[in-house]
Amino acid sequence: MFDETTNGDRGQVGIGTLIVFIAMVLVAAIAAGVLINTAGFLQTQAEATGQESTSQVSDRIQLVSQSGNVTGAQTVDQLQFVVAKAPGSGYIDLNQTTIEVIGSQGQATVQVANLVTDVENILGAENDVLTDSSDRALVTVDVTSADVEGYSALDEGERLAVTFTTASGATTTAEIRVPTTLTQDQTSVRL
Repeated sequence: MFDETTNGDRGQVGIGTLIVFIAMVLVAAIAAGVLINTAGFLQTQAEATGQESTSQVSDRIQLVSQSGNVTGAQTVDQLQFVVAKAPGSGYIDLNQTTIEVIGSQGQATVQVANLVTDVENILGAENDVLTDSSDRALVTVDVTSADVEGYSALDEGERLAVTFTTASGATTTAEIRVPTTLTQDQTSVRL
């Protein structure tokens, strides 16, 4: 049926086919490995990006109240903010928080840790870190100090935008307006 010359040729064709098949399997395995590594890297990067984005949105400060210290000259020299962590926030280290003040006297940015009149832990907060939703801290900004560069005491009717930015980049902005009339017997005023 088969002669001897064709049997040798058939064996060579079979070995060649086997080599090509093994090469294709190796190339497919290498390509699959590269795809799996790339997918793993992209998944890790997406998770990190998601966590950072969530922190920027949720790890923010909530302003409970804001008031000002009235001087004898009927001006406001200190801004006082009672702060808490917003619902859903992680721990907030107030010393890693910056405050930006923008008003008619210009713009100034201050790190809370550098304030002359610093943070007073009112309820539950320890070491200027808000860990629970019930924690409260009093942050006092003396606008007449060198920390708030270019500012002097705030006059009646003066307006400010004060923005708190946490370490994760989440921001909270308060619009401050000094009342149009301050009296000599006032020591504090709600802003």
